[in-house]
Amino acid sequence: MNTGISSQPEITRLAPSPTGALHLGNVRTFLVNWLQARQRGWRIILRIEDLDGPRTKPGADTMAIELLTWLGLDWDDGPVYQSADLEPYTQAMRTLARQRLVYPCNLTRAQIAIAASAPHDEGEVRFDPALRPAAIASAFDDPAQNWRFSAPADTVIFEDTFAGRQECIPAQEVGDFVVWTRRGEPSYQLAVVVDDHRQGVTQVVRGDDLIASTARQVQLYTALGQKPMPAWTHLPLVVGPDGKRLAKRHGDTRLDSYRKRGVCPQRVLGLCAHWLGMGDRRELNLEELLRGFDLSTMPRQRAVFTAEDDQWLLGG
Repeated sequence: MNTGISSQPEITRLAPSPTGALHLGNVRTFLVNWLQARQRGWRIILRIEDLDGPRTKPGADTMAIELLTWLGLDWDDGPVYQSADLEPYTQAMRTLARQRLVYPCNLTRAQIAIAASAPHDEGEVRFDPALRPAAIASAFDDPAQNWRFSAPADTVIFEDTFAGRQECIPAQEVGDFVVWTRRGEPSYQLAVVVDDHRQGVTQVVRGDDLIASTARQVQLYTALGQKPMPAWTHLPLVVGPDGKRLAKRHGDTRLDSYRKRGVCPQRVLGLCAHWLGMGDRRELNLEELLRGFDLSTMPRQRAVFTAEDDQWLLGG
């Protein structure tokens, strides 16, 4: 008997970017994603987001796959490489161009900052819509340029399953943002929307530093007419004692470095479990994490990687 209820599983993705080595913060996010999927029966796609050409490091993709496997994480499909087929992104650009929502723009960051009367620093500079061309063509005819999306002035509102209700106005925060680069490739914002839609992704689990990006992606989903949108779960980051995201200034937090120093997967999982509110640091396996992890009891504040954490990992 047909009940009218779909039996299709929810789908999520593990999406490492081969622009650097996996560190402990990446591991905790991937672990939560994997735990959610295996507890709830979601399918997992392993997607290698390898479109950031200049920053992509040879071999980083295979190393990420090796390390995820070393931890015991698995997936149902993939690995799928974004760079293997650019046609879906090109088609999306043509769709946006027909609506006159994208345009070529090769202004430098310095020129944009001057026009916005903003300091020229390492942060993202808002692209004032006043810099848009007077007339926007309806063809995506030059993929060797940067193309920007005409960000609507609307407030984007979405309900995050962990972070709660979010309200963002991309037009005020970043203005018109890049969706295609002069390298002939889509930007992260466009690529992730196209991929999540065509791969049937219904659940996105990632760090809360990407909440603002989600608002831009909602605008692209809407412009492309792609429905339904996935559910988003944005997790607090792992940071150093200074409150900033893990980086070289906090020491070597690369997963492969700990592996080479003899740290076992159960120690890494045990530290992640500690950060997830599952008690004191102790060695744990994935089966124990699956039984004990509960997203609703995960701490809302950012986890802090301390010298004591490092010493414990190394057996101190």
